[in-house]
Amino acid sequence: MIEPVYSPSANRYDTMEYRRSGRSGVKIPVLALGLWHNFGSHKPFQDVKAMAHYAFDKGICHFDLANNYGPEYGTAEENFGRLMECSFRPYRDELLVSTKAGWDMWPGPYGNWGSRKYLMASLDQSLKRMKLDYVDVFYSHRWDPETPLEETMQALVDIVRQGKALYVGLSRYPLEQARKAYAYLAAHDVPCLLYQDRYNIIDRVPQYKGLIDQSVEDGVGFISFSPLQQGLLTGRYLNGVPADSRMAKGVFLKEDMLTPAMMNALNGLNDLAARRGQSLAQMALSWLLNDSRVTSVIIGASSVAQLEDNLQCLGASPFSPEELGLIEQLSAPIQLTNSKN
Repeated sequence: MIEPVYSPSANRYDTMEYRRSGRSGVKIPVLALGLWHNFGSHKPFQDVKAMAHYAFDKGICHFDLANNYGPEYGTAEENFGRLMECSFRPYRDELLVSTKAGWDMWPGPYGNWGSRKYLMASLDQSLKRMKLDYVDVFYSHRWDPETPLEETMQALVDIVRQGKALYVGLSRYPLEQARKAYAYLAAHDVPCLLYQDRYNIIDRVPQYKGLIDQSVEDGVGFISFSPLQQGLLTGRYLNGVPADSRMAKGVFLKEDMLTPAMMNALNGLNDLAARRGQSLAQMALSWLLNDSRVTSVIIGASSVAQLEDNLQCLGASPFSPEELGLIEQLSAPIQLTNSKN
């Protein structure tokens, strides 16, 4: 059976909100689709395609990848390449595609960290997998303490000048290194577009360490990943640990996180969400978007239904001072232990 040619919704930009990234000319959808776990080789391509199509139909035009997303390294990018070939090629200029390098990708000394050799080789491989001539944003995925910062940043500058990326970003850099990187990039006329970090109601590291404020000061957009703390900020764990959950499998979440204090906080937050007419997940996303310093939030999903649920956070009622105060009160005792280190 020949599948019909994909034709996106004519109303795809009507309900999505777009925010300017820092002092750039680029507006980014407040929700981006992250292809970390559920878009690689273990996922049927029909499911990958259905989620990507649904996202784009709803105005999510930013797709966030990295070289080693999969879970089999490279397979999320390969599947995105298949999407380009079968669906998205006519709409390339409507898409904001990002990828990254900095974590382990291949064996040996040149497949990890932040050297010029690794970053440039990795991006060349990513472009081949994704069937692209360029990416819109290329990130240094983490700070490398053993490579001079100037080498990593100059590689990013040269990547833009070679036309392989339009913009560059940083992910999870410590504050001092981020500040120096912003200065280097700006001095070389390739200002940083986005700073990416984990940020949610119960993990406030970028807030405590001044990273969000620094991004604002330097005119850099801030984009959050893991907004639901790997599913903890959903209704999935309100009554314990489901047998088929990530926590039960020990994947990214450990059962010892589900302390009595955590359970009390999650149930309190869920009660507040219900009073607002939202699910806990929707409220957690709305809380992030309530902060004007947050340019965008990267959501992950394993199904179209999850995407549909997450998108309900758009247009939610503003938080009252009392609601924000209650969220602070409930979340304070369960901030992750490394948040203030």
